[in-house]
Amino acid sequence: MSMNRRQLLQASGAVALSCTSISTAFSQSKTPIKVGILHSLSGTMAISETALKDTALMTIDQINAKGGVMGRPLEAVVVDPASNWPLFAEKARQLITQDKVAVVFGCWTSVSRKSVLPVFKELNHLLFYPVQYEGEELEKNVFYTGAAPNQQAIPATEYLMSKDGGAAKRFFLLGTDYVYPRTTNKILRAFLKSKGVSEKDIEEIYTPFGHSDYQTIVSDVKKFAGGGKTCVISTINGDSNVPFYKELGNAGLKAKDVPVVAFSVGEEELRGVDTKPLVGHLAAWNYFMSIKNPTNDAFIKAYKDYAKAKSLPNADKVVTNDPMEATWIGLNLWKQAVEKAKTTDVEPVIGAVGGQAIAAPCGFTVKMDEKNHHLHRPVFIGEVRADGQFNVVWKTPGPVRAAPWSPFIPGNEKKPDTPV
Repeated sequence: MSMNRRQLLQASGAVALSCTSISTAFSQSKTPIKVGILHSLSGTMAISETALKDTALMTIDQINAKGGVMGRPLEAVVVDPASNWPLFAEKARQLITQDKVAVVFGCWTSVSRKSVLPVFKELNHLLFYPVQYEGEELEKNVFYTGAAPNQQAIPATEYLMSKDGGAAKRFFLLGTDYVYPRTTNKILRAFLKSKGVSEKDIEEIYTPFGHSDYQTIVSDVKKFAGGGKTCVISTINGDSNVPFYKELGNAGLKAKDVPVVAFSVGEEELRGVDTKPLVGHLAAWNYFMSIKNPTNDAFIKAYKDYAKAKSLPNADKVVTNDPMEATWIGLNLWKQAVEKAKTTDVEPVIGAVGGQAIAAPCGFTVKMDEKNHHLHRPVFIGEVRADGQFNVVWKTPGPVRAAPWSPFIPGNEKKPDTPV
């Protein structure tokens, strides 16, 4: 059957109209888009993760106040995996298969991320992960808005070895016993050896989650420091940081003698500690609350206003920190990607996230890498102040591209720079 010109034009118009209608229907539908929030609200990690849940809810409120995503409101579905790693996988599956969320924002520890990863791969779903980690991973179904080792651990160690950082010669690697500290310290050992540091000048100790007695370990640090200029590199996670820092204070171990640099301690963790004895100890992050710029001022004000409006515990004393900023960034980049893809379907959104950028509270415009699913982030090293905030003592000139595969792990030079 042949078509005359009028019939052909009518058919073409109908196709164009139907395509437009699909897009219009998506934007005009007021059915909420469900967003999963997968953070521990109880157990050893609640000290760190609860604020990420609250930040996600605040950001969702901000997005909804501006019209939502493609004209549709976001609806948070919050679950509590309770610092229980197998439960993270169960809750992830629940969010995806029962609650029908479009995306999940969650996890803190790498063991929780490793627990949920098979679920996201099996169901071809999408996770935004907001915390610094050990690298050695590059997954299609995950976007990493926290730091890889070259955006935190390596620059911090280089700083400690520098004259400005105290010219450390001996390194006490202290962490919680799971994949992130062990892999990070494997990378740091290889890095230190490449800089000529001998095996006898590196000590490596691990404690379980929830560990609370650091008296013996702090005593061991003091003994180790007798052999030369020493620093402690801490990958302790969760509520164990409180007794560790209290013991540092009790033992009189001051930053000028043995500086401690932490990769998982920020403003939130220090809220429960008398920080006066800790003045001068260090943390390495990609954001600090004390950074001055209009975007950060607005971020802090929004969170304080949210805390008061929702009557959060100690609402008058809430703080912001790096993983909170990373959570805010992740939600906004996902929103932009959905609007670019004109759908919440996972495959098109994954394709649209790379290259998305936003002016962030850290003071820089940060961008999701077009290839490796990691965020370009600036690096800051801060000294603890008496008020529990940080003074920035060193920073990179701008955002740094993540290297998920550390060059200090043999064989990584052959690993692909894009998810396989």
